[in-house]
Amino acid sequence: RAAEDYALAMLQKAGLRLLERNFRCRFGEIDLIMREGSVLVFVEVRHRSSARFGSAAESVTPRKLQRLLAAARVYLGRHAEFGDCPMRFDLFGIDGASGKADPLIQWHREIITGEQEIFGDG
Repeated sequence: RAAEDYALAMLQKAGLRLLERNFRCRFGEIDLIMREGSVLVFVEVRHRSSARFGSAAESVTPRKLQRLLAAARVYLGRHAEFGDCPMRFDLFGIDGASGKADPLIQWHREIITGEQEIFGDG
């Protein structure tokens, strides 16, 4: 929860506007759904306190990406007003233990690209 709070604050500081937090459906959860101008942004937040099992970014598996896409499709099905919006999928990664040295913060934009991947046309 603290990692999501931090990510949300940083993204809002960068000009994004929160639409929904912790959207859940049978396929999984989307941590943050935001708008950046006209763009709908689905954000996965990952935190790793140690690099023992890889970085925050490395923890996002192809299976997780598929679940994120499926959850986004459900969200779009429930919110027809966003059907024509451009969209992207971002990863906000935080590596490092809280209270220790400064954590490494990485905001990866467009972790999933291509309309075919997003809408399953391929």
